[in-house]
Amino acid sequence: MFDPKTIILVVDDMKTMRKLVKKSCTDLGFSNFLEAEDGAQAFETLAAANPPVGLVISDWNMPNCTGLDFLKRVRAESRFKHTPFLLLTAESESSQVATAIQVGVDNYMIKPFSTNALSEKLTAVYKKRNPAAA
Repeated sequence: MFDPKTIILVVDDMKTMRKLVKKSCTDLGFSNFLEAEDGAQAFETLAAANPPVGLVISDWNMPNCTGLDFLKRVRAESRFKHTPFLLLTAESESSQVATAIQVGVDNYMIKPFSTNALSEKLTAVYKKRNPAAA
């Protein structure tokens, strides 16, 4: 699993949802968070973060820059292309999920979610990024 000191960038246009994601992550032992309201702000936050962000949890549907567009920018940038990325969505449309997988998302989760479900997804993302830990 991710180190509890991992810096997690939580991206959602709804402050309440950012709080819920952070609460679930806190329940799992994490304590270092950065926040952004959309993909454009998230990319700036990611680029400026020092120490670097170790995990992105982003909503899909946001104004200005969607989670999918943010993911595309992250994967196109060499210094971030291996950053673990989990997309949250209210959509379960298989074509959208397929698009996200093609772009390079590590995993996705349907909202609403439980802390248990988040833990399972984060474990899967960690194992995908760290095959030796599987």
